[in-house]
Amino acid sequence: MRACDQPSEHLTMTVTVKVAEAKTHLSDLLARVEAGEEVIISRGNTPIARLVALDERRQRLAAIEAVRAFRAQAQPVTQEEIRSWIEEGRRY
Repeated sequence: MRACDQPSEHLTMTVTVKVAEAKTHLSDLLARVEAGEEVIISRGNTPIARLVALDERRQRLAAIEAVRAFRAQAQPVTQEEIRSWIEEGRRY
């Protein structure tokens, strides 16, 4: 198993395991996920799956839905308005 820290809002320990190791140690990996870690399962050097706590997934999906709802209610913005805001920001 290989561990690395991922920068995020809060520090999350990420563990990377191969498929065979994930099969052998699934119960242990699930316990680590429940404890707040993230597990990446790879085939060779290619990541193919990520195990995260279900609550974290729900929070991410809720955040995505909140952004979609905001975008649906927001007024459209033109490219000219965006350029104007950028120029205004450069003045300060």
